[in-house]
Amino acid sequence: MPFEGNFYIRRKFLRTDGFKVNFMPGLCFYKFLYVWLDLLLATGPRVRNLGWMYWLPNPLFPFIWFRIGLPQSHPELEVEYSTGPPAPFMP
Repeated sequence: MPFEGNFYIRRKFLRTDGFKVNFMPGLCFYKFLYVWLDLLLATGPRVRNLGWMYWLPNPLFPFIWFRIGLPQSHPELEVEYSTGPPAPFMP
């Protein structure tokens, strides 16, 4: 789901399980506390601080809870859009 130029993706929709928490905290004044994620590629290299996850999210933004945040445009990312029917809503 795009929000503020970023994607917030549930883990089951990612094509990798290589995102690992690096425990570097961050603070957004209205979305609250998050931790940065590194991407460990199967080929060996590590992309540091590529994504983030809100550890203590703002209750007014439930669509960012338990989702990995990724920048919408990044040279290390490949985004695939689906033209199929929308997935059923699962809170």
